[in-house]
Amino acid sequence: MGKKIILFILTSVTVLTLGACSYAFNFITSTSTSVYEEIGKRTGYEDRRENLSLSEGDPISVLLMGLDRRPGETTSRTDTLILMTINPDSNSTQMVSVPRDTYTEMEGAVNKINSSYQVGGTELTVQSVEDLLDVPVDYFAKVNFNGFENIVDTLGGVKVQNDLGFNTAGLGFDIKDTYFPKGELHLNGKEALIYARMRKKDPRGDFGRQIRQRQVIEALISKATSLSTVTKFDDMVKVLEDNVKTNMTFKDMWHLQSNYKAARNNITQHNIEGKGKNINGKYYYIPDKEKLRQISNQLNEHLERNTQ
Repeated sequence: MGKKIILFILTSVTVLTLGACSYAFNFITSTSTSVYEEIGKRTGYEDRRENLSLSEGDPISVLLMGLDRRPGETTSRTDTLILMTINPDSNSTQMVSVPRDTYTEMEGAVNKINSSYQVGGTELTVQSVEDLLDVPVDYFAKVNFNGFENIVDTLGGVKVQNDLGFNTAGLGFDIKDTYFPKGELHLNGKEALIYARMRKKDPRGDFGRQIRQRQVIEALISKATSLSTVTKFDDMVKVLEDNVKTNMTFKDMWHLQSNYKAARNNITQHNIEGKGKNINGKYYYIPDKEKLRQISNQLNEHLERNTQ
């Protein structure tokens, strides 16, 4: 079973968007070249990034992309997509998970949004999210999951507040049967991966999984930006160099960790409501158009964009 979860994204969020300590300067210097990837301009937002000023604290958006390559496949899918908008004026962050089975049209064909990377790489994935939410994607952080467990373990594990007791029996995870009780949990890397991957025993399905994913994001951001983890950035570098790609330059990263760090203290989470539907024998998730419009308006307002 492929490792289909976003968790390793957290490390990129930590350093690339919400890093808190000055030691990150050395980290960014050593990794900025190896993790950089540019994409082309997208229809409707051609000049946006050129007009952004991170040094002055303009609100920005960051798309977190968790890649999963399944056995027998030569390309990856975006198993997890989370868009974050970050506003340093209000010291706040908004976060929305895009269900992987979301109905979309790309390259003239109907498909699920998690196939966007397989069809057209980073650029089509970004364009698909922009088309769905009607919100610009300024930056992306693209990661695979090979190093996730090591990152969590390097940070000494994470704490989460579990609202659903469950065990791993019958789920096929590479671990002996383990019970995750309700309440505060301290998870190591393997446990955190399972915690965020579990979906089948959650009556909320993928929505429950999205909640746990965002929980771990917040936990890792908090852990990675604490002073106690400053000396661990060298260990994180070894993993990140091979597992993270972003269109943030060194200067972007430095301004982000300098000017946007307080936004991690106030995070609002959104779910895209909708319903499942079988179309030609294939399951799709159809977002509620009105609810989707409301989320779009909130995100654009958070970015201080006038969409009227």
